[in-house]
Amino acid sequence: MSEPRLTHLAQYLQRLGFDTPPAPTLETLRLLQLRHTGAFAFENLSTLAGEPVLIDLPSIERKVLHERRGGYCYELNCLFLALLQTLGFDARGISGRVVMGQPEGAWTARTHRLSLVSLEGVRYITDVGFGGMVPTAPLLLDSLAEQLTPHEPYRIEPHADGYTLRANVAGDWRAMYIFDLQRQEDIDYVVGNWYVSTHPESSFTRQLMVARTGEGWRRTLNNGSFAIHRMDAESERHQVANVDELIDLLKTEFGIQVPAHARLRQVLERLIQGV
Repeated sequence: MSEPRLTHLAQYLQRLGFDTPPAPTLETLRLLQLRHTGAFAFENLSTLAGEPVLIDLPSIERKVLHERRGGYCYELNCLFLALLQTLGFDARGISGRVVMGQPEGAWTARTHRLSLVSLEGVRYITDVGFGGMVPTAPLLLDSLAEQLTPHEPYRIEPHADGYTLRANVAGDWRAMYIFDLQRQEDIDYVVGNWYVSTHPESSFTRQLMVARTGEGWRRTLNNGSFAIHRMDAESERHQVANVDELIDLLKTEFGIQVPAHARLRQVLERLIQGV
């Protein structure tokens, strides 16, 4: 799989707080991942609007950097991988199966994209596109230990079919996704993205999912339910009253420039009402 080339590197880095390209170090990777999950929201407005989700790099750059939108894993992790490779990191894309919220031992479709990074022979996974439970730091692949991040602790469990990523949520080690290191080609991501963005049973076509991180908090928006989850504190929850309030939340709390799309507005109104 050929390495895509970023055409708006300076603008991208500025959104992440860098005036010049940083060196490809572990500290840089940590800063990039943390800042990325705060600067670029996870969101699926395009699928709800019935628009195609284009995952070629120029289309993603245009949407995220110029139109000031967010995206989901096939967009955000594609963009992030291109950034890492441009900065000189030894990185490549991998994929996995989301099992968050599923019964223990569930085996779902391969519909998640993330990245593998090697630094001086040490392997890490990095992920900026996993919604409300996105890891906010790179995670050591070859370690059984609990790994702290600026948000929840995580751990990686190896097994015969690859690895399971777990997060400690309120004292419970919950499975997030299963992944392996199998080589991926662009077509593999095209197939997964097609399912996620178009299949009637995909949650991305049936509900609004938005998330963003910050210092000590996560913000999430699921249909009309807005929440601020604070580390070591009670979550704050609020039910959105109407579509105008929801659009304002998307702008002010998640930094998303909401497109003026009549169908999208109708869908959002219906989701708020629960119909």
